[in-house]
Amino acid sequence: MTGRAPQYGLPPAGEVKIPVGTLSGTASRSYNVASIWEHKALLSESQEKAVESIAALCSHRPLPEHVSAEQAAPGKAKPSPSEDKGDAVSAGALEEVVLQNSSQFYRWHTELEAARTLETEQKYRNYAEALKGHLTSCDHLLEKVDSTLRGFDTLKTQHRNVSAKTRALHESCERLVEEKERLVEFAEALRSKLAYFDELERIASQFHSGVMAVDSDHFLPILHRLHECITYVASNPQYADSTTYAGKFRQLHGRALATVRAKVQQVMRHASEQVQAAIAEAKASSSGRRKAEGNGGAPASNGLVRSGSGNAKVPLAEGAETALLYVRFRAAAEPGLKGLLAGVAARAKRPEYAQLLTDCQRVYCEVRLGLVAEITAERVAEYAREPLPSLTRSGCSYLMQVCQMEHQLFEHFFPESESDSGSLSPLMDPLCTILYDALRPVFIQLQSLDELCGLLDILQHEVLEEQLGRRGDAVAPLRPVLLRTVADVQERLTFRAQAFIKEEVAGFQPKPEDLDYPNKLQRLAEQPDSAVPDSQAEQLPLMTDNGNGSPAQDSTDAVSSCAAAVQMAARSVGRRSSSMDGQLFLIKQLLILREQIAPFEADFSVTEKDLDFTHMRDHLRRILAGQASLFALSSENAMVQFMSRGAPRLMENLIDSKKELEKLLKATCEVFIMAVTKLTVEPMLSFITKVTAVRVASSLNPGRRLREQAFAAPERLEEMAVRVREALQKALPEVVAKMRLYLNNPATHAILFKPIKSNIAEAHGQIASLLETEYTPEEAARVPLTSPQQLAALLDSLC
Repeated sequence: MTGRAPQYGLPPAGEVKIPVGTLSGTASRSYNVASIWEHKALLSESQEKAVESIAALCSHRPLPEHVSAEQAAPGKAKPSPSEDKGDAVSAGALEEVVLQNSSQFYRWHTELEAARTLETEQKYRNYAEALKGHLTSCDHLLEKVDSTLRGFDTLKTQHRNVSAKTRALHESCERLVEEKERLVEFAEALRSKLAYFDELERIASQFHSGVMAVDSDHFLPILHRLHECITYVASNPQYADSTTYAGKFRQLHGRALATVRAKVQQVMRHASEQVQAAIAEAKASSSGRRKAEGNGGAPASNGLVRSGSGNAKVPLAEGAETALLYVRFRAAAEPGLKGLLAGVAARAKRPEYAQLLTDCQRVYCEVRLGLVAEITAERVAEYAREPLPSLTRSGCSYLMQVCQMEHQLFEHFFPESESDSGSLSPLMDPLCTILYDALRPVFIQLQSLDELCGLLDILQHEVLEEQLGRRGDAVAPLRPVLLRTVADVQERLTFRAQAFIKEEVAGFQPKPEDLDYPNKLQRLAEQPDSAVPDSQAEQLPLMTDNGNGSPAQDSTDAVSSCAAAVQMAARSVGRRSSSMDGQLFLIKQLLILREQIAPFEADFSVTEKDLDFTHMRDHLRRILAGQASLFALSSENAMVQFMSRGAPRLMENLIDSKKELEKLLKATCEVFIMAVTKLTVEPMLSFITKVTAVRVASSLNPGRRLREQAFAAPERLEEMAVRVREALQKALPEVVAKMRLYLNNPATHAILFKPIKSNIAEAHGQIASLLETEYTPEEAARVPLTSPQQLAALLDSLC
């Protein structure tokens, strides 16, 4: 049996198992990783077959090179017997042995086992030595790593210290930067606050040096800066010397505004002088032309030209007036004022600039008034030679043109202002007063109510409503003067109306021909062309306030006086002619008076206030009678009660003259209706009254029937019916004819006659009812009572 001993080298995979406890450090970790990999990375069948094939090929390995080299090296010392024996066994004895018996086999087997064991142990010893060397290297490496780690720890500690110091340095730097920024901001804020105080010296130096001109481009910004400084210093009184700086700033600001005011006044006056020079030159040339025409005119002391009579002044032509007063003035004043006034107006929300703007406007109005007043007075004086209505129309029209031109010129210099808010009042009020002064002496002497009413109509309707309403806000300054004129005209008209009422109405003494009624109306009917006035009520012009201030008391007094006058006249007519004529006269005049006041929209109600002393009389009577003690020490003292309760009471009575007139007219008509009814059916009314009395008495004491009464006998009824029929045929037509004579309006006649018809028909109806119920048919047939159909036909024919 032959065999090959195993060769030296690493044991096959899976044959060597090293106890894990004998390893340490890196070797243990490496073995564990390999072991884990062996269990997890299992081989497939094909891979295991391949490994077996490789193992079979590797089982017959040659001797290692160092063994072969030792055998071949000459002069090598012979090994010891034991080594020879081992070498022999290992070198070749074990490979090629001829075994003769079993003892040889066992010996060979023992040797072979020993050689195999030696080879296997040696291999593992070598591997263990190698592992020990690796462990030693790993220990050295670990020591180096530990040393390195300790160095790293030291470095980390140092890095941590350096980082802490760096962080502290950074924080300190950031705090310094923040503090620097805060200080810079504080310095900037301090510098910005101090800048307001520093402006005082800079602005003051510019003012004191005289280089600051009002019309320069830097003047208004400096004014704005001054205002900012004043506002800032005033709003921070806690700063040192703020009061002193505020006073100095205000002084500079006031000086600057005074300079602006002086500049505006200078430019305005210079422009006014240029215009006045141009006006004088135009008047001189006009005077020369008139002299050349041979009028003999001599220049007046004020530059005007007088006519040959020496009474009239020659004013400027209208075209020259407009060109000189407005175009020339605008051209002279605009270059020096337009930008300055616009800058002041833009800051007018501040009180000091608003006051400056007001002062500039006042200066403007004063200068313009000096230019326009004289020429306006000339124009109004020229119009004053015309009649009062022409003077009113022409003067108002001219002043409206002046208002429009002045309004346009004012808006050109003060575009931000509202000229209708009173800014032009110092200019326009004196100009409008010129017309008022020309009108008032004329209408204050008027005695005619018609002329005063005509003037009032011109002022109210033509001027105030039409012209002023059409021209808008430009002529608004003229309205107060016109309203004042209207109020004066109304006052004059009221005075003249009161005088007329007192003299011609309340104190009216009628002449005999004035009270000749109804003959006067008959003559008027026969001669319709002769207009004879009926009474003063037909001629009285009543007034109304129209919302312009005329008191309602004067309208009320006029109506009351007229009503009293016609009542007095009616009584005279009644005494002279008949009571029915007086009643118809009163009705006619009251209707005329009502028609006259109907178109007016005046309030005819007046509250009269009177003092009532009746309760004072009761207190005094109680004191004198001893019922109240003067010496009582309580609230029952007579003087205490007299002072607390005895004061006169104010009594207010609402009197409406229009309603009173209606009541008087209604009462007069009722009296007339009742008088005509009695004139026609008075016997029937007396009979009905007696029948009513008898029926009342019969209800208390039943007795005889009505037909058995003496006044109700059939003969008496027959006489009554005859008398009524005669009245219907004679008296009633005469009354109706007289009604037509007094009341020529058919509608009024029908309204007044309707209740008369109703009363007559009702009286006939009641008598017919009594005849039917109280008398026999034979007795009723004897009474000649007019039938309802005949009565209706008769009354309708009278209408």
